[in-house]
Amino acid sequence: MTARLELVALPAIPLVRPGDDLGRTIATAAEATALLLRDGDIVVVAQKIVSKAEGRYVDLATVTPTAEARGLAETASKDPRVVQLILDESTAVLRSRPGVIVVIHRLGVVLANAGIDASNVEPAAGSERVLLLPADPDASCRRLRSALRALTGANVAVIINDSVGRAWRQGTIGTALGAAGLPALLDLRGRPDIFGRPLAITQVGLADALAAAASLIQGEADERRPVVVIRGLEARGPEMAAAGLLRPAAEDLFR
Repeated sequence: MTARLELVALPAIPLVRPGDDLGRTIATAAEATALLLRDGDIVVVAQKIVSKAEGRYVDLATVTPTAEARGLAETASKDPRVVQLILDESTAVLRSRPGVIVVIHRLGVVLANAGIDASNVEPAAGSERVLLLPADPDASCRRLRSALRALTGANVAVIINDSVGRAWRQGTIGTALGAAGLPALLDLRGRPDIFGRPLAITQVGLADALAAAASLIQGEADERRPVVVIRGLEARGPEMAAAGLLRPAAEDLFR
């Protein structure tokens, strides 16, 4: 692992709309910033702009809540139409209280409200729109990585990050929804510690750590810095998608 990293937000990213070519948008922004992408760079992209480019909008006027959604909405003090989308995007509801419904998303991620919200979603005349997570974030990363290689010639890794809450701590933190071109999980078992003892259980959530670092300069409100380039990492290991970060149910002590 390197002793120094450089993180640079690309400031020239325009508002993203359905069908936009994110690869070209990012390559153009990097060129305008005089930051030419290099082999080994890691491009961290906020989930919101990926979902927007992929057209993952839903107009709440088109949603008809079921009796289950209406009942859960009353418990959680939420719009029944939003609750219906949460149920549609999830495989199980784990907990609920006013304002939040914690679910197992169909992607396997445990998170609040299935990642559905309206923050930083531009209004559209006559509609109430919310945004869903990308359908397959790891596949989105692979496509974006290929596009950037074709446009710039650089062999970069790509992470899609999003902010999530944590069960035992206040505040959100960036996490990796998708990854391509790097080992999302580094297995250090068997490596010696500083006294030569072999590590027995240590695995590092590399993609999550990078996602969290990038989120520090992406911001959460009106910063408009959805793309961050991380430079200088030399972590080695077999490539693994973000899906490999999900803890198997048999090892989960808290569900």
